[in-house]
Amino acid sequence: MTKGNLFDLRREYTRAGLLESELANCPFEQFERWFEVINRAELPDPSAMVLATADANGAPRQRTVLLKRYGLDGFVFFSNYYSAKGKDIDGNPQVNLLFPWYELERQVIISGVAEKVDAQLSDEYFASRPRGSQLAAALSRQSQIVSDRDTLEAAFADSEAAAGESDIARPAHWGGYRVMPNRFEFWQGRSSRLHDRLVYSQSEGDDSNQWVVTRLQP
Repeated sequence: MTKGNLFDLRREYTRAGLLESELANCPFEQFERWFEVINRAELPDPSAMVLATADANGAPRQRTVLLKRYGLDGFVFFSNYYSAKGKDIDGNPQVNLLFPWYELERQVIISGVAEKVDAQLSDEYFASRPRGSQLAAALSRQSQIVSDRDTLEAAFADSEAAAGESDIARPAHWGGYRVMPNRFEFWQGRSSRLHDRLVYSQSEGDDSNQWVVTRLQP
């Protein structure tokens, strides 16, 4: 008997469409339009995005991170520099971001190059985090093996006690990455699976900031 047959698990996408005439000239502006809509919808984690990297052997890896800043200067998230994602980016800064806004039958896929942000921005964001998050960032050896949950919680308690009431300094191994896009794809679900896929792209080495829009078949 075959288990997990999901052939009949489907739905139609009928909320909206996306035509070339409706697009902003700039993909950053188009992203902002869509982000404002998803943010106003008050759905969980509107800034959650899937970050895809490749390891030293070229094997892809994905995980969800939170977008903390965006604009013409790129898309910023924060992490442990010694994590799996940090090591991947050190070896290959080409990354991919996916915003899965299922509730609005939309997704945005962004390809670009990741680089570390300056220390000032990392310090600024770290200072804005809740104290528990600061302690966890300073303590964590992200992606390393830990024997069990109790060991992790005990280490956190020890760090909390040692810190007392003093400010928590941003550890050198933690900070931000900025993804500078070279390609955006805006996907809008449509009925009969005739989805709208509109892509903004730049020619390799193009510093003119001119974006070309093309439509892809669904």
